[in-house]
Amino acid sequence: MANAIDLYVGKRLRRRRRLLGLTQQQLAESIGIRFQQIQKYECGANRVTASRLFELAVALNVPVNYFFEGLQQSAEAAAGAPANDRELIAADVLSQKETLELIRAYYKLGERPRRRLLDLAKALQEENTDAA
Repeated sequence: MANAIDLYVGKRLRRRRRLLGLTQQQLAESIGIRFQQIQKYECGANRVTASRLFELAVALNVPVNYFFEGLQQSAEAAAGAPANDRELIAADVLSQKETLELIRAYYKLGERPRRRLLDLAKALQEENTDAA
């Protein structure tokens, strides 16, 4: 039976891997394991040891604490504590395929086009807010 923390870490692992556009096979090869093990980590079937978590963090270019960010809020929400709507919406938005594609495309742009695209998005947001 999967532990809630193992499930949470697995979800964060999957999110980061997908955000970087990596397959389970590619990630597994980068740390010297089989892709089936990545599958088991992502679904929470197997626990990730501290040393493996460190290897995954290095391969995914994140600090180790990335895998635990938001865990407290998740636990509070599960216990019935009022959740911060913004955090719940943000987590849901980041799990959508469209969001991942947009982020990947954004980071493939150079510095100047990224800045211009961000300015455009902010202007559209302000325009939408003013209209409402």
